Amino acid sequence: MKRTSETGVSTLMTSTTGTQRRVLGLAALLLLTAACSGRTTTASREPGVPDAPPPGNPALSKVLLLGDSIAAGEALPLAAAFEAGGVEFESIAAEGGGNVVGPFSEKNWKKLPGQIASAEPTLVVHQLTTYDWGTPQEQRAAYERLLTTVNRAGAELVFVTAPPIRPDDFYEPHLAELDRAPDVARAVAAGSPGPSDSSGPSDSSGSPGPSGSSGPLRQSDRAAGMLDARAVWGSTYQQVKDGRAYRSPDGVHTCPQGAAAFTKWLLGELARLFPGFSPAPAKDWADTGWSADKHFQSC
Repeated sequence: MKRTSETGVSTLMTSTTGTQRRVLGLAALLLLTAACSGRTTTASREPGVPDAPPPGNPALSKVLLLGDSIAAGEALPLAAAFEAGGVEFESIAAEGGGNVVGPFSEKNWKKLPGQIASAEPTLVVHQLTTYDWGTPQEQRAAYERLLTTVNRAGAELVFVTAPPIRPDDFYEPHLAELDRAPDVARAVAAGSPGPSDSSGPSDSSGSPGPSGSSGPLRQSDRAAGMLDARAVWGSTYQQVKDGRAYRSPDGVHTCPQGAAAFTKWLLGELARLFPGFSPAPAKDWADTGWSADKHFQSC
């Protein structure tokens, strides 16, 4: 069941029809953002010099993404970015579901353990969904079950908070549950031997930043971490951020520029959690055609 509409006015995608709009490339925007923030970027290759093959990333041989339709949209640039970086990637994020607790979880759990095991990932990234409804006990039990399932498959788990939504009548009764879900997932991650989480800003003493993790993940029987994506989305729904369309007008989904910003952020966080993982630069994946996918047609 897909709850939200995906119709609207596009502010970013380039179409092949007579209604084409010229836009600044996603890679250029990401590089500009990095330059404005004082971060350095990789220099362009000389004309005529062939691309080198992507280096292997043994720290992350395969990443599996879980989540709902928001994550399904983010999976598009993530797939391009991981491919450019020499890391295998698979998404089983589901339109109108993908949750491990809440209205569709019973159906999801009938297939989820098999999907995780057959994917043979080294890392599972689970973005919390807009359907993660339930009591604190139900939420905790589900996230614990996911952690156990992932670790038994030989992988580590990273929870990622979902972008804030603009709730309609469908979501309004469940806002308290959705607001609580990150704290419950954080507690589950903190109870594992992986890094703990904090949503506070980082300081010179080395305290955790907005990502919420304090150090590299460790191989163990129960390894989990928590990443707080407010560094990308802010604390409330913003359709336009820094003059660019980050979110869909439907109040839930992302636009290509938001999905690209999320991808760049997540790659950076994973590089910090997994020493040895080297993300590909944005210029290698941001403008590879994924932004024209129908998932973003409302942007």
